[in-house]
Amino acid sequence: MTSDPITPGQLSFLLGFSPVFIAWIYSEFLEHKKSSPISKVHSDGNLVELGKETTKEEDRAILLEGGLTKSASAKFHSSTIKVNLIRFLTMDDAFLQENRANLRAMSELGAILLYFYICDRTNLLGESTKKYNRDLFLFLYILLIIVSAMTSLKRHQDKSAFSGKSLLYLNRHQTEEWKGWMQVLFLMYHYFAATEIYNAIRIFIAAYVWMTGFGNFSYYYIRKDFSLARFVQMMWRLNFFVAFCCIVLNNDYMLYYICPMHTLFTLMVYGALGIFNKYNEIPSVIAVKIFTCFLVVILIWEVPGVFDIFWSPLTFLLGYSDPDPSKQGLARLHEWHFRSGLDRYIWIIGMIYAYYHPNVEKWMEKLEDTETKRRVSIKASIVAITLVVGYMWYERIYKLDKVTYNKYHPYTSWIPITVYICLRNFTQELRSFSLTLFAWLGKVTLETYISQFHIWLRSSVPDGQPKWLLSLIPDYPLLNFMLTTAIYILVSYRIFELTNSLKSVFLPTKDNRRLLYNLIAGVAISLCLYFISLILLQIPRTLA
Repeated sequence: MTSDPITPGQLSFLLGFSPVFIAWIYSEFLEHKKSSPISKVHSDGNLVELGKETTKEEDRAILLEGGLTKSASAKFHSSTIKVNLIRFLTMDDAFLQENRANLRAMSELGAILLYFYICDRTNLLGESTKKYNRDLFLFLYILLIIVSAMTSLKRHQDKSAFSGKSLLYLNRHQTEEWKGWMQVLFLMYHYFAATEIYNAIRIFIAAYVWMTGFGNFSYYYIRKDFSLARFVQMMWRLNFFVAFCCIVLNNDYMLYYICPMHTLFTLMVYGALGIFNKYNEIPSVIAVKIFTCFLVVILIWEVPGVFDIFWSPLTFLLGYSDPDPSKQGLARLHEWHFRSGLDRYIWIIGMIYAYYHPNVEKWMEKLEDTETKRRVSIKASIVAITLVVGYMWYERIYKLDKVTYNKYHPYTSWIPITVYICLRNFTQELRSFSLTLFAWLGKVTLETYISQFHIWLRSSVPDGQPKWLLSLIPDYPLLNFMLTTAIYILVSYRIFELTNSLKSVFLPTKDNRRLLYNLIAGVAISLCLYFISLILLQIPRTLA
């Protein structure tokens, strides 16, 4: 077992998880008792029971979509937080039955976190070393592509929000597929220690950040939804689960650097469009906002000394100290400076592409309607230019060693991204099809990114990089890869579902007052649990 002393955060988690788990078990007992044939009266009253069961099934269907049944939702929101908390602590039967699904979701999430801890922080399960074999690496990836093409190739007919036609330029299915195939390579890079594709991984991360700029700009520019509910839901999606991982596993936030990076650039897009948002329809205003974004990035990341001055107040959140002895001399903000600096411009490029997305669609619509000879010649010219630019970038930039490449990456990462977009969208057929297996994986990229550290790989120490593989079947590396990967994907998908389910419970979309009360209550309960943990941990020291 682990010899690390328990932290106040870990004890806080246990103090909060234990009553929730007990309440869920008791609610399941009440439900079983209620539905037991012994408790039913064998009379005409069974018709009433049948009606109740029908209502219950309808409620369950609603629960799968929204996280709460009609009855539970109405009673939950009509009651005050104080009353609900008292009913929970006193194990009120009606309250527990109404919120059984929510208690089950919270218990499952807690159980997953405990599984993370067991896999990564105890000696109950083994570990093995990483080994890279290019032949095996390529075989597995190409095999996945073939299987995906044979089983999940799908044609889409979605209508564009701008033109109303099925042009499907950079459609949602395509971007999800894009995220999916990149994520598979990103994860395999970590699992097999495939250091030779380091530069490609940097491009993939830049593409994710590009999508952050592209997707968020598109949403806010079209929907004009800058509400508190939207903002909090966005932050929940990016940080809810990783916050619990930091607490339970005693890790710094920056260990999961993708989360703070996407949070930062999401906030910057939100701020850029949210400020004076009623003028966003004016092109000159958008131009000024994008130009200002460039100026802010240049000031913070390019001017020496400004980065440390600007971010030093947040060192407690963004600081990171690698336990590796070879990296002990690095500053606490070194990791944040390195990670955020690599992709400091690409989110703005994503915003620009999103702004001109309707114009490109209109041009593509005209192109598709032109005569065949002219259309083919224009497309052939675009593909030829794209291939030449891509080849030059590959020869002059991509082939550089990692240290030299990293110096050019912030200024050149837009090139391969643009090349991919052009090649992926130059015909209607290519735009219409996607591999839904990769698209499905693309929806859970955040969860697979976080989970890999603890239930697929192993670090064994707080803030440690995952240098080992989790071993469930010792001496059988391929069988172990198969088993750990299956569990890892299943758990990641459950985390995705639980995150969304609990979001619908605790973050109402149309009641800002209730939302604010829930946030305040969440912070207050967390602080109470933390202070109780501090007191409990001080007792043994005082007695000693």
